[in-house]
Parts: sequence; structure tokens; C-alpha cells
Amino acid sequence: MNYDRIATAIDYLSVNFKEQPDLDEVAAQVHLSPFHFQRLFTAWAGVSPKKFLQYLTTAYLKDKLQASSNLIEAAEWAGLSSQSRVYDLFVNMEAVTPNEFRNSGAGLTIQYGYHDTPFGKCFIAVTPRGICGLSFVEEGQEEAALQDLKQRWAFANIEPHQAFTAGYMQQIFPEGGMPGGKVHLLVQGTNFQVKVWQALLQIPPGAVSTYRQIAKSIGSPDASRAVGTAIGQNPVAWLIPCHRVIRREGIPGQYHWGATRKKALIGWEMAQMEPSHP
Repeated sequence: MNYDRIATAIDYLSVNFKEQPDLDEVAAQVHLSPFHFQRLFTAWAGVSPKKFLQYLTTAYLKDKLQASSNLIEAAEWAGLSSQSRVYDLFVNMEAVTPNEFRNSGAGLTIQYGYHDTPFGKCFIAVTPRGICGLSFVEEGQEEAALQDLKQRWAFANIEPHQAFTAGYMQQIFPEGGMPGGKVHLLVQGTNFQVKVWQALLQIPPGAVSTYRQIAKSIGSPDASRAVGTAIGQNPVAWLIPCHRVIRREGIPGQYHWGATRKKALIGWEMAQMEPSHP
């Protein structure tokens, strides 16, 4: 699968960036000719591997963090930027009521499916009130993703429906670009978790923030660790963009669905936000 090759290349580039590996060397890691690798990577990202790697350097990410920090200090918290408003309008998140939380999905029907995305295979679960789960899965982890859903929504009626969820995937991962249209999410969480996830929706595509910045934005400046825990429990990958939260040193850091995938998500979004990008 193409993403596996992309991920291998990103991992190799990240580990060896000080040596500035050339195109031939990186292409050899994924068993492709330099020409085919360059074409594959550029078709996926919209930019060359060399340009993509620049997005993941500490200096570049620190500059991005400073830009978002300035917005917060100006009391704008990125919510006033046109890109952020577009994304905020694109994703509408609803939290279950305390009573619904206790009932763990009783009376609710959830349909799920597995689909390929530009970032590997994903598992998606949808209720009549919105998407309640989205996670990236490695080969052989499909059943674990389903069991996690069943644990969180213990009393819901859960059934496979690949054709139904395919329609959502076309909207979330359209061919060659950012998501479009309106997507509704239904999440279970504590008040604090929901507040953190709502704050994540305010980070525009192509931007990054830190745990501390998120903590400040929700009025809990000393709760960086709790914010990190809430981010790690995000039930809807990609749409609730926890991948946009990095360490304050300008390092992407860990990610529930893999550190390499986090780099892929961050770099891909930054490439889409380039002014020269179609």
C-alpha cells in the first residue's frame, strides 16, 4: 500500500535528516526508483520529499508555535482566522448528556466500517447523530478497534455497514485535498475532556499548538498534563485534530496512532496550506 511506503520514507528522512539523504537513498528504502518515488510522494503530499521534511524541522515547528502563541496573547486563539473558521464550521461536535453517558449508548444504533485513507487504513463508527469513532488501524488491529468501540458504547446496537460508512469517507478524505462539507460528531467524555476536544477544533489546518497553549485557552493554565491525557483519549482521530498538538520544543512527539503517522498528518496539512498549492 502506498501509505506504508510514504511512512517508511518519512521515518527514514526524520531519523537521518542531519545527513541530508538524497532522493536515490530514500527511494532505495522503499524499493522504488528515484523517479517513481518522487512521483509517488509528490502525488500524495503535493510537495517534494525535501520540501516536506522542512515542515518537520524543529526550527519550522517552533516558528509555527510562536505564531499560534501570538494569536492567543492577542485574545484571538486562532478562531478569527479564516482557515480556522472554515474548519470550525466544517466540524460540529455534540457531547452526550450525563444520562446518555451513564447509559453507554442504550437505544443507539452504530454502524461501522474499515476504509483506506491517505494515512493508512481507518476504522469509522457512525450514529444517526454523527460520527462517534474514527481511528487509524494497522494490519491485524481491526478487531481491537471494534472492541474498543463496544467497550465505550456498551449498550448500543453495533453493526457493520461498509457501504454506508464509505459515503462519510469520501467527505472526510476527498481525492487530493482537505475535507469539505459539514460533519457532525457525537462524543462521550467528561466536561474537561469535551472542553479540550473543542479547543482542538480551533487549531487551523497547517497550524500547531502545545499542551500548555491548549490548557491556557480553556482557562486551566496549570493543567497541561491533564490536557495531554484528554488529548490521548480523543475518540475521533483527524476530525478532532489532536495531531496538531506538539511539544513546546518544536518536536511532534507521540501520537495515539503512531509518531510517524503524526508527522505524516502534520506535514501533509502544511503542504495543503501552501499558497502555491492548488
